[in-house]
Amino acid sequence: MKFVDEAFIRVEAGDGGNGCVSFRREKYIPFGGPNGGDGGDGGSVYLVADNNINTLVDFRYQRIHRAERGHNGMSKDMTGRGGVDLNVPVPVGTRVFEQDTGELIGELLETGQRLLVAQGGFHGIGNARYKSSTNRAPRQSKPGTPGERRELQLELILLADVGLLGFPNAGKSSLIRQISSARPKVADYPFTTLYPNLGVVRVGQNRSFVVADIPGVIEGAAEGAGLGIQFLKHLARTRLLLHLVDIAPLGDQEEPSAQVRKIEGELTAFGGDLTDKERWLVLNKTDLLPAEEYAERRAQILAELDWTAPVYGLSALTGQGTSELVNALMHRLEELKQHPDTTPTAAVYAAAPLAEWDMPAAPDDDTEWHPLG
Repeated sequence: MKFVDEAFIRVEAGDGGNGCVSFRREKYIPFGGPNGGDGGDGGSVYLVADNNINTLVDFRYQRIHRAERGHNGMSKDMTGRGGVDLNVPVPVGTRVFEQDTGELIGELLETGQRLLVAQGGFHGIGNARYKSSTNRAPRQSKPGTPGERRELQLELILLADVGLLGFPNAGKSSLIRQISSARPKVADYPFTTLYPNLGVVRVGQNRSFVVADIPGVIEGAAEGAGLGIQFLKHLARTRLLLHLVDIAPLGDQEEPSAQVRKIEGELTAFGGDLTDKERWLVLNKTDLLPAEEYAERRAQILAELDWTAPVYGLSALTGQGTSELVNALMHRLEELKQHPDTTPTAAVYAAAPLAEWDMPAAPDDDTEWHPLG
């Protein structure tokens, strides 16, 4: 299955500046001749591959990109200033198509690579350029040509930054609904998710990351049981894994620590780099437990697992604790881009919540809850 993120934008290059019609007027020089200058070239529009951008989500808010127009020529043989080129940053791996024809214009596969998508207009010509021995006082000039206008389709083959891992009904789909605009199906029975879902989490301007939700993994998945094994290869292409467990299992469901150990066994059996990938533990459904009981269960789980990586408690249903998790993930992903081999910094571990910290008081009934602040 191929994940594609796309956006439609309009790019407008700047028009060329017009040429000037002017004559030299100076005392004692009755026939100064033409001195109208040329206009300036219009600015062009370039797409530039930027490794600091993950998704195309920002292009859905700003769809029109215009370069500066060239300035008109002036008297005294002064050429108009050229328009400044517009460099639009896009994620590495972006493919650019002509929207009307579907023609591939180019691909941006390396950081810093530039692609011209709209050529600026050519400058106009002033009347000084038309003078000759037979045309001593030309009054004609040439206007600048208009810049290109194009409707483009940007397409990005997504490799999710964060992968959600866990047993069926652990709350993975609820979490991705809470922190992104993705709307996967949520129900009270196992295997509600039948195919991977992607959600773009937007933290701020040019700060976003992609989360992948795959079908729940069960015991025996490495041998073909269940659905999750069909998509574990997608998790292998992520930078970080979130291991969701239900901290308040019902009925005959296994304890959270036992669920974690079983999935770890399936990751080992699957092979690849999944076992070596950075993995955070997320204790979901904390809203079902009183604060004291949650603190006790959390401590018990961490002791049984001998867990040393970051741990977060939250409620995917109400949004409690999701803001802290999202901010820590964004911080960690930015670290990994700059230094891929580093371990989480003290700031990320410091953000790993304590019982009182990761269970903020529920909002008042008449207050709208905003999990991302």
